[in-house]
Amino acid sequence: MMTPVKRVNRFFMLLTAPLFGLLLCLWLYQPPLELKLNTAPFAAVPGPVNETAQLKQDLAVAKSYASYTIDSIGTSAQLYKQTTNAMNALVSTAAAQTSRPERIYNRRISSRLGIPADVISSDRITIELYRLNPGNYTAYAMKIKLKDSSAMKMSLAGDGTGASETTMQAVNRYGASAGINAGGFADQNGKRYPLSTTVVGGEYLYGFEPSYKDLSFVGLNKSGQLIGGKFTSRTQLDQLEPVFGATFVPVLLKNQSKTAIPLKWQLAPKRAPRTIIGNYKDNQLLILVADGYNENGNSGATLAELQDKLYNLGVIDAYNLDGGGSSSMIFRGKVINKPSDGNLRRVPTNFLFFK
Repeated sequence: MMTPVKRVNRFFMLLTAPLFGLLLCLWLYQPPLELKLNTAPFAAVPGPVNETAQLKQDLAVAKSYASYTIDSIGTSAQLYKQTTNAMNALVSTAAAQTSRPERIYNRRISSRLGIPADVISSDRITIELYRLNPGNYTAYAMKIKLKDSSAMKMSLAGDGTGASETTMQAVNRYGASAGINAGGFADQNGKRYPLSTTVVGGEYLYGFEPSYKDLSFVGLNKSGQLIGGKFTSRTQLDQLEPVFGATFVPVLLKNQSKTAIPLKWQLAPKRAPRTIIGNYKDNQLLILVADGYNENGNSGATLAELQDKLYNLGVIDAYNLDGGGSSSMIFRGKVINKPSDGNLRRVPTNFLFFK
């Protein structure tokens, strides 16, 4: 009789017999395994391979050329830099050599004036203030280098219809660093008018008037150069392109030569406070204001004395401006001279200088 356990064992034996039979067959018979794939369509074509190799070779050559070019550019850049530095050095040396005569000339004329009491300097202007005391009179001088022609202007009180103001008022009104009185004037009906030909902002205030008697015009042109003298026609003055200017008397120096001082101006008055403007051959300006305690002819300087002084200082051209109680010099907001009226006189025109 078959027990339950035997039945279960028999069942599992029958169940696993096919599996063991299959494994036995596989063990006894081992067929070769071979995977056959058609790779022909994917085989490399010789043409692109060759082209790639050639391209790689060309790239290697190009890399070599590029490396050589980079080295050449580097060498050229270094050479260019060296050349530029050398040229800059030459330019600097040339500039220094070019300015050397100017510096020597400036030192020479400055040495005749002495040591400046004060200096105003900017990229537009340099103003050196000097005190002169040659013995017979006391005077003050300003040596001015205009680096920008717009650093000097002529102010006109009001609109030119009889107004007047002191040089200090003009300086304050325009914010100038320094100033002096300019041309002469004529009084009429309680008003004060600029004398004769007057140019403001490139325009004639009352039109052109030919020079008469000993009067002369003095002003600045478009290039920032001092111009002046006697003019018989407007065309003659227009050729100098005046930007501004005023009139008084007389001319003291012209082209580094002394001019004849009219007898009238040698005696009436003989001595007086004076204001004179002149220029050096390098276009620097020299302004001189001489002190005097009145206009009676017994204090101040004679025109001949100032003419000699300016000539010895190396001034090329010099023009006498309005003097007497009109003479005034303002520097850094202070009155430098001693006005003979005791106070600054009101005048229609003033020359102003800007930092």
